[in-house]
This record gives sequence, C-alpha cells and structure tokens, in this order.
Amino acid sequence: MKILLAEDEPVSRLMMQRALQQFGYEVVIAQDGREAAGILSAPDAPRLAIIDWMMPELDGPALCRKVRQRHYETPYVYIILLTSRQNSEDVVAGLESGADDYLVKPCALAELKARLRTGRRILELEDKLVEAREQMRYKATFDSLTRLKNRAAILSFARKTLSRGHHTGKSTVLILCDVDNFKRINDTYGHQSGDAVLEEIARRLDASVRPGDAVGRYGGEEFLILLADCDPSVIERRCEDIRCAVAATPIKTPAHEIQVTISIGAILHMGGGDDSVLQDLLARADAALYRAKALGRNRVEVVGSTPVIRTVALPGPHAFHKAKGGHSTAQLPLLISSLG
Repeated sequence: MKILLAEDEPVSRLMMQRALQQFGYEVVIAQDGREAAGILSAPDAPRLAIIDWMMPELDGPALCRKVRQRHYETPYVYIILLTSRQNSEDVVAGLESGADDYLVKPCALAELKARLRTGRRILELEDKLVEAREQMRYKATFDSLTRLKNRAAILSFARKTLSRGHHTGKSTVLILCDVDNFKRINDTYGHQSGDAVLEEIARRLDASVRPGDAVGRYGGEEFLILLADCDPSVIERRCEDIRCAVAATPIKTPAHEIQVTISIGAILHMGGGDDSVLQDLLARADAALYRAKALGRNRVEVVGSTPVIRTVALPGPHAFHKAKGGHSTAQLPLLISSLG
C-alpha cells in the first residue's frame, strides 16, 4: 500500500522512510507542504499520509484543511499529523484541522505501526461504505435484468432533455418500443427464455443509439428511447434502424433461437416543456405504438411534431412612417405546423 511521507528534515525523513518500508509500505516522499498537496490531489494519490506539522510552503494543519476541502466523492485520505508539540491545545488544533491521528516525535515504531494499522482498517471500512452506496445508487437507477436505465431514471433523463430543449430550442424524439407477442414467447418457451429475449433486445437497442441518447426499460416488455437534437428529416430512418437492429437476427435463449420483432411509436418535439408536456408526448407516442400493433406489428409509426409557437418581427401599422426612433414593428405568432 502506498503512503505519503511529508517531512522537510532530511534525517527524520530518511529514518521514517526506512521504518515504513520495513512495515511493507510503498513510500512516496514530499519535502514540503505544497509538494504534498500536489501528490494528494493526483488520481492515484496515497490513501495514507504522515505529515509533519512544521513544513515550508504549507504547514501540516493547513495541508489537512486543504485535503478536507476536496469534493466528498474523492477517495478518503487517512492523515497522521507528526509533531514535537505535546500540549492539549496543539492536539486539538491538529485534529480540528482535519487530521485523523496525532503522533509526537520521536515516536516508537511499534506505536507507529499500530496507528497505521488502525488507519488501514478505517480506510477498508470507508471503501465498503462507498461500495454499498454505489450499489444502492445503481439499483435505484438501473433495471436489474436489462441493465438499462429503469423507468424513473429514463423519465428523469427525458425531463432533463426537455429542459435543455427549452433553452436551446433543439428537438427531442421520444420512441416507445414494445416486444411483439411477448406473452406468447413466455408461454411457449418459458420465463427464462423471455428474460433472455429482454436482455438481448436491451443490448441491441442500446447499441443502436448515439452516446448522447438514452435507452430505458419503461415497463414489462416496453422500452423508451430518447434521441436528443435529432434531425426531423431522419426520424423515420432512425426508427427503422432501431426496429431492424432487433429483427435482423434470431435471439438465442436457453430453450430455442427465437425470431423477435418490436413495434415502435415515436414523436418529435421541438423546444422544451414541463412534466405535463412529457406526459402528453408519452401518451401520443403510446397511441402511435398501438397503431403500429393494430396495423400488423413489426413496424414504425411516427407522430408529427408537437406545435410550437414562435414570434417574429413583422411590419406594424406605422412601419412606413418615419419616426424619431425608427420604424415600429409588431410581434405576431407563427404556428409551426407538424411534420404530418
């Protein structure tokens, strides 16, 4: 395990370095506080640090405060402050600066080894807590079967996409996909094969979109895809590409190779919108999806874009009369019609 030793006095630094190496640590040396700060800010920084109180550039307590000001998601560094000061006020000041432990020089090697062992136990506990937190975050965001965004996460992404569209005026495409005859797949081949079908469809859908887009499991055998800033002229082709990505080859399952298709309902929206707009878009995409089902499945139905009101400057009633401030104009709304 790597450990930082920040000590400006050469003899003390060499003695401490040798002791730490005997304990089995990979020692990283800093000769002043600023150098130590740079080492601890690196991506592969040591998680253990022994820092002398008195150092040029940046003393031990100031270095502790600097380390503790970092973003909470950066790996925790266990810091032992090393000093010849022994009064309780100094101990309190050192610990309040962010140090985890405090050793008075010269320290016994057995005590140093024990303090470092305590630090390692705390770091191991910290790592376990971080891992548990990440697992909880993943479970709250991703579907356990398909490993796509779950319903809450994909809808949250949709809201953020619409919010960005409000500021940029760019388009958003919502695509609802439903696996055709999925109940028959479950009834014929079993739920294990049904799960394998959903996993593979999820993989193919995810592979068919751009990095800035998103795919989520909307519920059951339904998937929701968000295409951000998509050229309106290529929506049908994009949807066809997604449909073909699923239907192109049979899906291998524990029971059989199964030819699977999906039906798609899609809608384009220009600009932004709130949650009510999102619900309306989902309802219209869902209606298009059911229309695709009714027309024979394994097909795409695209709903025209939602109307957007924009205003442009047109000549007003006094446009051709010179005035002190120039010509006047009136703002008249133009209704941008749907794509059809």
